[in-house]
Amino acid sequence: MLTQDIRDLLTDTTDLNQLKWDLNRLQPVDVGDYITQLPEKQRAIAFRLLNKAQAIDVFEYLPTEVQEELINSLHDVQVVQLVEAMSPDERAELFDELPAGVIKRLLQELSPEQRQATATILGYPEGTAGRVMTTEYVRLRQGLTVGEALSKIRRQDEDKESIYYAYVTDDNRTLVRVVSLRQLLFTFPDVFIKDISSDRVIKVRTETPQEEVARIMQRYDLIAIPVVDREDRLVGIVTIDDVMDILEEEATEDIQKLAGVSGDEAALSSPLLTIRNRLPWLLGIMAMYIGAASAIAPFQSVIAAVPVLAVIMPIFSNTGGTVGIQSLTVTIRGLGVGEVTPKDTLKILRKELLAGLGTALALATTMILLSLIWARPQERWVALIAGMVMATNTIVAVTLGTLLPMALKRLKLDPALVSGPLVTTMLDTIGFLTFLSLISLALNVFHLPT
Repeated sequence: MLTQDIRDLLTDTTDLNQLKWDLNRLQPVDVGDYITQLPEKQRAIAFRLLNKAQAIDVFEYLPTEVQEELINSLHDVQVVQLVEAMSPDERAELFDELPAGVIKRLLQELSPEQRQATATILGYPEGTAGRVMTTEYVRLRQGLTVGEALSKIRRQDEDKESIYYAYVTDDNRTLVRVVSLRQLLFTFPDVFIKDISSDRVIKVRTETPQEEVARIMQRYDLIAIPVVDREDRLVGIVTIDDVMDILEEEATEDIQKLAGVSGDEAALSSPLLTIRNRLPWLLGIMAMYIGAASAIAPFQSVIAAVPVLAVIMPIFSNTGGTVGIQSLTVTIRGLGVGEVTPKDTLKILRKELLAGLGTALALATTMILLSLIWARPQERWVALIAGMVMATNTIVAVTLGTLLPMALKRLKLDPALVSGPLVTTMLDTIGFLTFLSLISLALNVFHLPT
């Protein structure tokens, strides 16, 4: 593997020339991956072997923590060159992670244009279109011809992040039309821009949540979308690569919340970060399970009288929790991708209940059969109660898995806050209380044998 070759070369100073040649002929994204995988002390060595153009391209592909690490190890002149060459949105993301003193020093060294662009983006709240947009886009005036527009693009806009679309504005920078580069290329030079551009502009505002931006771009198959302020003035664009990052970030966040994991933990995170992110959740879940266990405590004599209950109860716990998580996952996913809204609550609940009834019947039958197999002859009456409670718990599970995320969404909260362990604990408590109460009732009122 090339990664191992790089590690081997870095341990042998006589091969640094070969390493330099290898790194500078690779694609920047691949070099970024390789440098990220190297031990911390070797990253700076490998990065310094890149020529200036390659280093600038590679830097944007590095994770933020590696960028910060390299900034601390490079000379100020090199750092300023790298940061100056970054796109404004990538630079703003990096600045979010740097100490205030470093940010202030770097801002002072940037050109006035780049300083203003970065300050503009940092001025918007996190998680909004304004925070993830770039200020590098192609802007045209309505009065230009196609030939003049193409000449302007060639002359001034070669460094723009995206030139798939050009945005037409009036003298006040108000966004009025949009035209694609394809239209410009296949139109005669003397045709005016206003005659081929479209006034049906799909746009978002600076305060639009980034998840909504991603959904709009997915819905309309856009490569980029313009961002306007409250006066409809064009201030930036969000590009498809930003949307892919947003979707990955949101999916990761939802998965972590469903599993009861907090923070920015990754597969290769440090053990300390893993402990810090997971332990609060685990302690909280332990506290909830103490509540579930407390529901069992008053029934210790009942369990002692009917030993088969100790075999049956874990099945309630695992099966009910799984049913709840399945329903919860489908509902959160539907809300996350915009497939459903809280207005669809009754429709989804009806579907889940119908499916839940079929599932409940199958699970209840299975539970009855298992109880009959495990129970002693005098305990077989327990099977009927076990089947009834399993069916009830299944219906409750699909109901909670649907209604809880919908309620949070209606309250404008993140539906993923309803984690799997939370739903499982709620179902355990309900199931155990119901099951043991009915068993106790059967023993004390109907005097069934044990």
